[in-house]
Amino acid sequence: MTATLGLLDGRPLPRTPLDHRLAALRTGPRSTALPQPGSSEDRQLTRWVAQVLLTEALCEVVAAERGLPVRASGPARLDQQAAVELGSITAAAYEGSPAVRAVFASVTADIEPSPTELAHYRTMTTRPPSVVWHLALPDGECEAAPESLPLTLAEALRAAPPGEWVTAGTWTAALISERIVPPDPDVTATVREAARRATFVRWLDQERAQRLTLVQGLEHPGDPAQPDNHHRH
Repeated sequence: MTATLGLLDGRPLPRTPLDHRLAALRTGPRSTALPQPGSSEDRQLTRWVAQVLLTEALCEVVAAERGLPVRASGPARLDQQAAVELGSITAAAYEGSPAVRAVFASVTADIEPSPTELAHYRTMTTRPPSVVWHLALPDGECEAAPESLPLTLAEALRAAPPGEWVTAGTWTAALISERIVPPDPDVTATVREAARRATFVRWLDQERAQRLTLVQGLEHPGDPAQPDNHHRH
């Protein structure tokens, strides 16, 4: 087993943090979900954790080079879409390391979506305004979209004057009022955050390629040349 985690700018990084991180995982609350020690899947987990640590170490160096303030803080939490866009290794490093988050903010600070990107996003995601009905029911009131109701009940409510009780099959209701819910017109923040994540991923991939050297046994888990990568097309 190599005693080196990898090389950063040609400088060997000790494996000790990897052993500590793995030990914490194996004694933590999710230990039962981890692969059997010594198995192929366990070696892949080791490679994955190694890449997270190398990403954290790289960003710590970059933060120091850029003079970025790195404030100690608890872990961050990404939503599912953000985690997918960053990739599991980068997402884990982002959530766990203030240095990664500081470098992310620095690298992406000037990224703003173009009018073309905003227009494309609106075209792909904007839905027409929706209708919401305010209904009276025998046991109270509620709001519902017409298409969520049984078809016969929705047709009867449309045909009846507002406030008139109608019965269709086993359903009874009265349409008190309706309101139009417009789509959210401002998608800038959503597109900006996605563009910043894409920019950071590209930047980080380039930095990793230029500044990190991986060692045997701790290759990227997705490297098709390493023996435990069983993913085949």
